[in-house]
Amino acid sequence: MTYEKIVTLYDTADHAEAARRNLEAAGFPSREISMITSKTLSLAGDKLREPGLWHRLFGREIQQHEAALYGRSVDAGGAVLTVRVPETDIARATAILNAHQSVDILKRAEQEGLIREVLTKKAAEVAPAAATLAAGSLAPGEEILALAEEQINVGKRIVQEGATRIRRFVTEKPVEAQVTLHEEHARVVRRAIADPNYIRNIDWTDKTIEIAESAEEPVVTKSAHVTEEVVVQREGSDHVTTVRDKVRRQQVEVEHVTTGPVTKK
Repeated sequence: MTYEKIVTLYDTADHAEAARRNLEAAGFPSREISMITSKTLSLAGDKLREPGLWHRLFGREIQQHEAALYGRSVDAGGAVLTVRVPETDIARATAILNAHQSVDILKRAEQEGLIREVLTKKAAEVAPAAATLAAGSLAPGEEILALAEEQINVGKRIVQEGATRIRRFVTEKPVEAQVTLHEEHARVVRRAIADPNYIRNIDWTDKTIEIAESAEEPVVTKSAHVTEEVVVQREGSDHVTTVRDKVRRQQVEVEHVTTGPVTKK
């Protein structure tokens, strides 16, 4: 399996620390993640600005303006976060790193004039050698016409396209149910008696009979149960897009110009 090391610059150590936590939460091993600050390097500010330090840490493949920007930012309290990931996880790791206000190296270098400084230094180094080469290799009567060509460099950045909001709320709806209610009441019935035997046993004392009456009424209680659950997940996908632009290239055209015959008088 092929692994790649991703180097990301942040203006503050807090941003780098948040990115580190999210990388670990996403399943990237902590042993593959390292954070570089002025404290972890235990170096003075002057040494942080030396490109050779960053070349030793990340290799000679990093550009001169990148090394200079790392030194300036870390010296000012920033941090550099590195993570070693499989080639298949580069896009996922990059998305996590960029979500915590990572520094656009090329843009920042242009704003701080680092790219112009590097180009100026390189031009100053190359100019004496070029002058010596031109003076030593050109024959009398020769001239050099340099031809330049542009190249396209495509980078990536994360832009916020919107958000999906999932909100839980409560609604009410009327419901009804039928229930059978029972009632008990006293019913007084008078009957005429024609039997003469009842007249012999007449009770002339006062007497009270009390019958309890009752009626059922509905009692409403509620119970709740979970009917379903909504799982909110974040998923990523990759797609290939074609970037079209125009690059300039200088070419040379050779044209032989003839003149007409000179007439002598």
